[in-house]
Amino acid sequence: MFSGISFSLRDGSSPVRAWLVLCCMAMLQFFIAVDVTVVNVALPSIGADFGVDGHALTWVVVGYTITGGGLLMLGGRLGDVLGRRRILLFGTMLFGAASLLAGLAPSFAVLVAARLLQGAGEAIALPAAMAVIVLMFPEGPRRSRALSVWAAVASCGLVLGFVGSGIITELLGWRWTFLVSVPFILVVLAAVIFLVPNERPAEPAPLDLPGSLLLIAAPLLFTLGVVEAGEADGTLPWLPPVALVGAVVAGALFVGAERRSRKPLVPLRFFRNRPRVLANLATALLSAALSTSFLLFTYYLQDRLGAGPLQAGLTMLPLAVSLIVASVLVPRLLGRWGARACVLAGIGFTMLAMAAIALVSSLGATGLAMVPAMMLIAAGMGFGLVGLQYVAVTGVTEDDAGIASGVQRAADQLGGSIGITIYVGIGFAPALDGTDPFLASSFLAIAGLAAAGFVAWRISLPAAAKEETRR
Repeated sequence: MFSGISFSLRDGSSPVRAWLVLCCMAMLQFFIAVDVTVVNVALPSIGADFGVDGHALTWVVVGYTITGGGLLMLGGRLGDVLGRRRILLFGTMLFGAASLLAGLAPSFAVLVAARLLQGAGEAIALPAAMAVIVLMFPEGPRRSRALSVWAAVASCGLVLGFVGSGIITELLGWRWTFLVSVPFILVVLAAVIFLVPNERPAEPAPLDLPGSLLLIAAPLLFTLGVVEAGEADGTLPWLPPVALVGAVVAGALFVGAERRSRKPLVPLRFFRNRPRVLANLATALLSAALSTSFLLFTYYLQDRLGAGPLQAGLTMLPLAVSLIVASVLVPRLLGRWGARACVLAGIGFTMLAMAAIALVSSLGATGLAMVPAMMLIAAGMGFGLVGLQYVAVTGVTEDDAGIASGVQRAADQLGGSIGITIYVGIGFAPALDGTDPFLASSFLAIAGLAAAGFVAWRISLPAAAKEETRR
């Protein structure tokens, strides 16, 4: 996979230097992961400052995940072609500059644009950062330990984003949820410049730029259409249908571009593997509900109950702790239950969580009443996504391992963003005034999870793969 480029330190690198690089790459991974969740608790404060409602605030979340998921595979290809050190520097600088812009944003439109740029920086920097780690640590125990640290840091970033957002927003203001990462990004840039070795240039290869742009355009246009369709004033009645038609056209053009491209982002042969396709579809549907639940927790605690950011962040602490516990337990249970059983259990836990959110909101209960739903969401995330990740990369070879993992992560991010667009965008739309938005969003998510369960039930792994999960 990495044969086109070789590092001078690959065979005789200093362990100290390699681990320093790992620490800095893990720091980058941490703040990128934090930015996925840190904005959730800060959303009501952002809305109050800019005078926008929860319906429009979905852009702050989905802008980041759409560009991050849409450009992810192109980011990996850019590293192959232009050099991972160069692309790592560019992606990290873009992410840092976008974080600074988000923290200083004078208007809501600028903030959304900054989030789009943050997602692009993530997509460009992360594949190169992981490749640097793989190339600097030789295959064996050292590489395994390095990748374990990398994965653990990502999980900690996602978890701490919930709690950290409340603390930072309460004590310093929501702008510091973005600004706090800037000094650390400068440290990462210095480490890349002084510690990451230069590479020999790779052989030129075509880049699927049209496919990448269309993969971003389709969900962005879809989001625009759904958000504008929910506006009650109807200032631009023609915009929603035009945007939705544009999303469909962009999706169709993406398929055509992939069919014609010499080096497509997603070769069409990838879709011949039925279990892998079903796993990615189920991933998108499950992530849609999981991402929606995070926003519903935040909106309920702050908008409905009037809790401050710090109180909301502390109330969500059980969610963070449960995610850590699930990340430890689920891999062990995967071997006992098998992948499909874990996936179905995860979807079931998430459906129960969404039903609990609907019940708590209809009763107007306290924030503590949301804790069982948070724990169920953690279980759903742990069981469901881990099982689906296993299925999505089952049977991969050196030729398609990168594609399989890239598509799975893109399905996770894009599924989450589209889920928020549909479930929260419609549920909180001004046009549905008079309907409890928490009930509407929860019921829409449950319907999507029912579809996910149907898809997951049809996943059938080869006998060898089933046996492998039980070892």
